[in-house]
Amino acid sequence: MSRQLFTFSRQLFLSVIALFLTFVICFMAFQYRREKDYKAELLNIQLQNYNDNIRSYLLLQDSIAIPSLNEFVEQYQEDHLRITLIRSDGTVLFDNQKDASASFKNHLDREEVIQALKHGSGYSISRLSESIGREFFYSAQYYPDLKLIIRSALPYTVNLTNMLKADSHYIWFTCIVSLVLVFIFYSFTHKLGMSITQLQEFALKADRNEPIDTQKSFPRNELGEISKHIIQIYHRLHRTKEALSIEREKLITHLQISHEGLGVFTHEKKEILVNIPFKQYINLISDKNLSTMEEIFSVPELKPITNFIIRNQGKENIKEEKSISLKIEKGGRIFDLECIIFQDDSFEISINDVTQETEQDRLKKQLTQNIAHELKTPVSSIQGYLETIVNNPNLPKEKIDTFLARSYAQSNRLTHLLRDISTLTRMEEAPNMAEKELVNLTQIMKNIQNEVALELEEKHITISNLLPENLCIHGNPSMLYSIFRNLTDNAIAYAGNNIQITISCFRQGEKFYYFSFADTGVGVAEEHLGRLFERFYRVDKGRSRKLGGTGLGLAIVKNAVILHEGNIFAKTNPEGGLEFIFTLAKE
Repeated sequence: MSRQLFTFSRQLFLSVIALFLTFVICFMAFQYRREKDYKAELLNIQLQNYNDNIRSYLLLQDSIAIPSLNEFVEQYQEDHLRITLIRSDGTVLFDNQKDASASFKNHLDREEVIQALKHGSGYSISRLSESIGREFFYSAQYYPDLKLIIRSALPYTVNLTNMLKADSHYIWFTCIVSLVLVFIFYSFTHKLGMSITQLQEFALKADRNEPIDTQKSFPRNELGEISKHIIQIYHRLHRTKEALSIEREKLITHLQISHEGLGVFTHEKKEILVNIPFKQYINLISDKNLSTMEEIFSVPELKPITNFIIRNQGKENIKEEKSISLKIEKGGRIFDLECIIFQDDSFEISINDVTQETEQDRLKKQLTQNIAHELKTPVSSIQGYLETIVNNPNLPKEKIDTFLARSYAQSNRLTHLLRDISTLTRMEEAPNMAEKELVNLTQIMKNIQNEVALELEEKHITISNLLPENLCIHGNPSMLYSIFRNLTDNAIAYAGNNIQITISCFRQGEKFYYFSFADTGVGVAEEHLGRLFERFYRVDKGRSRKLGGTGLGLAIVKNAVILHEGNIFAKTNPEGGLEFIFTLAKE
């Protein structure tokens, strides 16, 4: 094993010291800046006092007399003090260090003037005066009663520069304290490193199955205590290795062949291993949420399994098979449970959710009954008409033609029914077998409009096709055709006369197109909306059969939409009638 360039303790020390030094540097920089700002603020306050005194003088004089103002400014003992009076429009009225006849540029763009007009006062730490040619510290205040900005300034002399400098004594103090803390932390990490080194030696010996000295002394700290406990745990684990290997083989065997919920317990009903499906299923079966898995043995629904475990544990010579199966129905779900007791009296409980399989069996039986019922009607009609013709040879030709036409219509309905059943079966049993290609949905809808033109004209129905030109997706052409054709046929058959059908793609996402197929017909009551896509479900059974529907059109639509990774639902159209909202994946 190659040695690392830096030990853990050294890495820890360097990392923390780097963070600590970063903090110290940031703190010193902040403190340095803060002290400079503080001294600048003190100077600003001093200059503001001058400004206030000038204001008071101007209020007493009631006018700006330049000679007397110069005399007033000269009373101050401050060398090179510069006083400037500025109107609110930026015009300079007075500057004690320039001749009265001198011209000044407009001062509205000066930083301290901008701040004074906006906030009442402001200052600029260092700026070169364009009129005098020296750097000044400016402090300005705006007095609304005079409509003047009074600005005082001091040049950057050696004394002023030294005054604004930050005191550096705290820097030396901070450095000394930091060095002391670095030394203390180094001592701590060094002791920590010794403990970690001993743990590393123990881990290497344990990995190589070398003898381990249990009497070895460790530092008297928390890590040393942890190290002792780790060695003790290692010896206990080594002694129980053989017993655990048996449990391991059992668990691996069952977990590899099972995807259902699995819980393995000791003979004392203590949890050994419980997977996530087991926890989910057992909480669905129980009336209350279980905080520990041992609580499952108090669940009333599992009482047969609990009694079985109590009855069979410890009976090695009894020939009775030590397993029991149980079926539980709870909360609309159906679960198959099986309990197996092992040789050492530990046991496992497996739970399998068979709701879907049971529901599929029920649906298959229901489908078979529905198919038989739906086939019975056209077959009986055909048989009845033909039997009448055969048994009555003297029937008028007009009557015979009528019966034959009705028989033909029923045979067509039977053909459509068998075709729809075949389509649904193909969709469910081999959805991945459907070939996909680039399909133009706009063209499909145009073709459907042409195919049903006569029916639309008979019922005075208009179709508004708002699909964008050449709207294409990658899908199965026949199934995509079935979606729009069945929705169109459904609207023509049941929505009524003098209506409008509107087809639109109202939204385009990154992966899906969003479609609306709406009509302004008679609509459907709210209680039927959720069941429209069920096979053979009819809102008006007598009227549906009279119109020749198979009851499978919308079921085909739903399956075709799902095959294209979308979903569909029906709702009442705000303008009256029925609206289908569905999505289709672009790819």
